Amino acid sequence: VLTTVTMGIKLYHWPLMMSIRGKCEDSLATPLPYSSFTSSSVYARGYGAGYAKLNRKQGAGGWSPLDTDRYQWLQVDLGSRKQVVSIVTQGRYSSSDWTSKYRLLYSDTQKNWRPYLQDGNIWTFEGNVNSEGVVRHELQHAILARYIRFIPLDWSREGRIGVRLELYGCSYWADVISFDGQGVISYRFRSKKMKIVKDVISLKFRTTARDGVLLHGEGQQGDYISLELRRARLQLSINLGSNQYGSIQGHTSVISGSLLDDDHWHSVVIERYRRNVNFTLDHHTQQFRTNGEFDHLDLDYEISFGGLPVSAKPSSGGRENFVGCMEGITYNGDNITNLVRRKKVDTSSFRNLTFSCTESNSSPVFFNSTSFLRLPGQSDSDTLSVSLSFRTWNPNGLLMFTALADGWVEVGLTEGKVTVYMNVTQRKNTRIDISSGSGLNDGQWHSVHLNALENYAMLTVDGDEASTVRTAIPIQIQTGGTYYFGGYFMHTNTRSSQRSFQGCMQMIHIDDHLVDLRAVEQGHIGTFENVSLDMCAIIDRCVPNHCEHTGRCSQTWDTFSCNCSGTGYTGATCHTSMYQQSCEEYKHQGKNSGSYWIDPDGSGSIAPFRVNCDMTEDNVWTTLKNNLSPQTSVTSADQEGKAVLQITYNVTDEQVLSVTGSAESCEQYVAYACRMSRLLNTPDGVPFTWWVGRANERHSYWGGSGPGIQKCSCGIEHNCTDPKHYCNCDADLKEDAGLLVYKDHLPVRQVVVGDTSRAGSEAKVTIGPLKCLGDRNYWNAASFTSPASYLHFPSFRGETSTDISFYFKTSSTHGVFLENLGTTDFLHIELRGSVILFSFDVGSERVELSVRSPVPLNNDQWHRVEAEKNIKEAVLQLNGQYREFRPSPPQGHTRLEFYSELYVGASSGQRGFLGCMRALKINGATFDLEERAKVTPGVNPGCQGHCSSYGMHCRNGGKCVEQYNGYSCDCSLTAYDGPYCTDDVGGYFETGTLVRYDFLPEVGPFALREVNSLSGVSVPSEANLTQEELVFSFSTSSTPSILVYISSRTQDYLAVVLRHNGTLQVRYSLGGLIEPYTIDVDHRNMANGQPHSVNITRNLREIRLQLDHYPVSTYTLPETSDTQFNLVKSIFLGKVFETGQIDPIIIERYNTPGFVGCLSRVQFNSVAPLKAALRSGLSTPVSTHGILVPSNCGASPLTISPMASASDPWHIEAAGAVFPFNEDKASDGGVDRNSAIIGGIISMVIFTVLCIMVFVIRHMFRHKGSYHTNEAKGAESADCADAAIIVNDPAFTETIDESKKEWFI
Repeated sequence: VLTTVTMGIKLYHWPLMMSIRGKCEDSLATPLPYSSFTSSSVYARGYGAGYAKLNRKQGAGGWSPLDTDRYQWLQVDLGSRKQVVSIVTQGRYSSSDWTSKYRLLYSDTQKNWRPYLQDGNIWTFEGNVNSEGVVRHELQHAILARYIRFIPLDWSREGRIGVRLELYGCSYWADVISFDGQGVISYRFRSKKMKIVKDVISLKFRTTARDGVLLHGEGQQGDYISLELRRARLQLSINLGSNQYGSIQGHTSVISGSLLDDDHWHSVVIERYRRNVNFTLDHHTQQFRTNGEFDHLDLDYEISFGGLPVSAKPSSGGRENFVGCMEGITYNGDNITNLVRRKKVDTSSFRNLTFSCTESNSSPVFFNSTSFLRLPGQSDSDTLSVSLSFRTWNPNGLLMFTALADGWVEVGLTEGKVTVYMNVTQRKNTRIDISSGSGLNDGQWHSVHLNALENYAMLTVDGDEASTVRTAIPIQIQTGGTYYFGGYFMHTNTRSSQRSFQGCMQMIHIDDHLVDLRAVEQGHIGTFENVSLDMCAIIDRCVPNHCEHTGRCSQTWDTFSCNCSGTGYTGATCHTSMYQQSCEEYKHQGKNSGSYWIDPDGSGSIAPFRVNCDMTEDNVWTTLKNNLSPQTSVTSADQEGKAVLQITYNVTDEQVLSVTGSAESCEQYVAYACRMSRLLNTPDGVPFTWWVGRANERHSYWGGSGPGIQKCSCGIEHNCTDPKHYCNCDADLKEDAGLLVYKDHLPVRQVVVGDTSRAGSEAKVTIGPLKCLGDRNYWNAASFTSPASYLHFPSFRGETSTDISFYFKTSSTHGVFLENLGTTDFLHIELRGSVILFSFDVGSERVELSVRSPVPLNNDQWHRVEAEKNIKEAVLQLNGQYREFRPSPPQGHTRLEFYSELYVGASSGQRGFLGCMRALKINGATFDLEERAKVTPGVNPGCQGHCSSYGMHCRNGGKCVEQYNGYSCDCSLTAYDGPYCTDDVGGYFETGTLVRYDFLPEVGPFALREVNSLSGVSVPSEANLTQEELVFSFSTSSTPSILVYISSRTQDYLAVVLRHNGTLQVRYSLGGLIEPYTIDVDHRNMANGQPHSVNITRNLREIRLQLDHYPVSTYTLPETSDTQFNLVKSIFLGKVFETGQIDPIIIERYNTPGFVGCLSRVQFNSVAPLKAALRSGLSTPVSTHGILVPSNCGASPLTISPMASASDPWHIEAAGAVFPFNEDKASDGGVDRNSAIIGGIISMVIFTVLCIMVFVIRHMFRHKGSYHTNEAKGAESADCADAAIIVNDPAFTETIDESKKEWFI
């Protein structure tokens, strides 16, 4: 005989499991007599319930019922209450009869049975697959009961239901006390006052009442502890003390459990040490800290159980005493129930003290969606009276239906209200509708009483006579005598639109007589289908709340749902964050600088928060602002002469730490401007001023210095104004400023200024925002070079909800990404061709999800995998767009309280992953792949090759440059700036301003050849161009003018000009023609103050011209024209200032007074002359004459359309255009550099004359346009014309504002 032994679900901690095996492992069923076993029926003699003992062969070798259906049960009477910890089952000996699935019920009284629950569900046990195999299940929570019922759900296909079983556990005994609502146990302390720092209180209770005080203690100083039932939920209230001014409030209240009025035993344990409290109800523990700052619970005289003591303060009144039973009451080591039995405790308030638990008179009936109960009543009566109590979660359902002699009456639940429909057919279908109550689908017991007699009907809900609804009946009713409850019998009856009722009923009265449900069960009266008598299997699926991150739970009878709105999280259980982990991740999605929500720990406990992201060309800065204004004056010193400045941020300490912890570096600008106010004193002296950082640590170093060095920046650099001091302000001079860069101390939370009381003292403090660079977690990567290599992490903690996310890139088609090889919890993510596979275990069931990519995944580009499993669903997502969802199995979601082993790669002999993996995060925690890879053969830390995935973000010809932790865009060969080469570079030209870019003989060909491989433009040797491309944008209201002029060492040139009427003209002179070839765009005035873009491309004789968004126009040079642009020499913008022979028309018609307006993104092949002129760091042969101020006012709309803010869930507000305005640069070059050779007074005179000439010329050539209109508004207060423009032009105003912001940061 093949015997299979299957170990069941073991979910105890090992120490607890050993204690159970050592102390509670007795055989409970085998020693019992035959008579202790009863059953619903018996198949034949020898198949009786008493033969259902494990491994026994007597009789027919086990129990089998007469009928093989789901109405059968086997009951074991253990003789007294026992603690049951496991169950073992077998099939019937040497037969084809066994039970493959079953449930367990338990009770103390053979009434009010309770199903065994696990994971918030009525648990279904996996049984046997043959007759001799033994299957054992350790119960997650021990059962305390006298009676156990075994309910078969599925059985052998070849035979019948059959079972032999054994229960393991041990004896249980406890003193039980019955409370009648009057009696209260008062436990007097040995001394009048108790000052307690540690409490341990435990008890078990059982009740049918929704409200009642279980324990209460209080002190004269306002301390108290109270445990009470409120609406069948348990509320623990503690106050360790509030001060007399009310600034410290100590009241703390926590609620746990629900449906606790179910007449079953519930266990409570309260453990307190100082302010830390563990509150455990039925194995579910809530941990919390009490409010306030006090640690001791000060109680006076006594603590009471079952109600409030006589000595309680009047303010504590109005609360009901407990009605029900308690057992096992212990208070700080004293067994209160034992003391009561020994009469050592005051019980004088009890009228009749009993040490047993009386049975409840009510017997509940449980209805599922396929249940009904049919009961008889009086027929042909003119009075109808029906009442019942019900509890349910569903808003709709049929409670009762009865047919009248003429018509029918229906009582139902509609949207949480009790509704009554009466239809009288003999009066032309007279229909009467009445309703009462609201929100009655809250899981609580509610009573309904319908009375119809003579000519009116009354409906009363919850016994509230004042709210009774009455209505007139046009005729006298006549009852039919048959009453249906539950509604499923009407599933084919079209007369009712009500759904079947799911829930519990009790106290059913018909014609004012209580229905005897025991007689119904025995078949003496009525009939029923799929009804569970003596049981209410209602489950509160929202307690404990599986909706995470403050998600709001709602439920029906079968399931629950989570409302995640406003939480920042999404998914079936509000587990997954809606936001990215950092500014770094936003940048690599192609986002620009701005304000964003980030969530560094993803699904972890830290809530999302808002930061400013500054995406520069090479770096990403995260900025956290504070409430302190720059140059805040220090006032109001305290009695010790100290002035305290509190600095607050819009984030918590945890949120700050999540940014600084993953950042490569952090910095914070601090400045102390002083007059007669010293800062740090000497390095060895007591500092006058200090600041407080993270963890409330005090620091006495200042910006530019470091920890342990009580100096300022000038003291480190030895350049203080007074060399005797190490801070300028210690000599009462100037200012001390610099950056704090030790990130473990940041941010600055408080500044204490100590030297402000001297006469004339003045101090101003500036604390800039906290700025952190990069995100190491996002780039934490490892490269797997062998299919047998893996990273081992020994401490992966399983949770009810588990999410995993990572990036990968590979050139391989197959490989295991990661797996968890725990014996009880399997998890596996794998690459198979173009498919990502996610598989895991839920209980005994394996779930698999797969997502197929339409493009190959072995393309050596980064791909993102996100997998989540929770109690509701499993989700697998690839690259944020390909997704598969699957509902989770209902059983097996027990929270795993142990740590198992995680392998990144494959350790079980399968082919492991080959390639790069980064940013591995599980349940919000980042796994340090780099650190583990350093000590693991076959795995290397870090990863290269990011441009293949992110290079598309570099626009407008920008080149992607690889970096160790990401990439950057090289914009040097473009006319753009910014992190993605999308920021326009432009300038405002005053009258007479010009920019000249020269191609030197040895540089020109080289520069042009450089573009050969980048833009595809072929450049022959000697820089004789047969093709070129000129791109720019402009805006102006002045004509005529030269926009761009490109000269050569021959007479060849290219010019783009605006004629007097504002139309555009392109002039090509390549030789071979008497007159230059001209292209006139006559159909529109382009000098209208609006931005316009121009793109001119030539290839041999073909010229293509595109203006703004209009279609491309094609032109052809005449056959006699040369096709080579010989020896390109210079590029002029705004005006021509050239020696040698120049086309006289250019000079005479367009060169005077010069271009006035804006030019942007000027690029000729690979050369960006305007960008070179505006970027002082570029060593290029460019010169500027006149006044040129940076501005993008000539920019046409972006070539890349950014995501609209309305459709971007992460972007909070527009970042604003970035204007790289530099005040120093703006004031440079305002005068012809040739004037530099003239010294002293002459230079000043010339400068003044030039300003006057500029002013006169602008008025001579003034046209109506935005620039002149703006200029006139502020000319009186401006020093010069350029200053007037800066003051009045909106673009420049924005520039200055932006500069100020950056300056204070």
